[in-house]
Amino acid sequence: MALFKKRTVGKPGEWYYCLVHQKVEEGPECPAKDRFGPYTSREEAQHAMNTAQERNLEWENDPRWHDRDTPPEADA
Repeated sequence: MALFKKRTVGKPGEWYYCLVHQKVEEGPECPAKDRFGPYTSREEAQHAMNTAQERNLEWENDPRWHDRDTPPEADA
């Protein structure tokens, strides 16, 4: 008996952005390591890379994220 079943068909309304193929998918077509999601709409999945970039900038500029006292520019 298999412990984990491979889910081959996604649920309607689940949208993903595939990082390998750079396209929106309804349901998981590609492996989880290669996709962002699930999103609630196709439009939201289409903007996955922009959303990730915005979040990365927020985290990089969040003083609570860094555990050092010097700003990154001072390391160079």
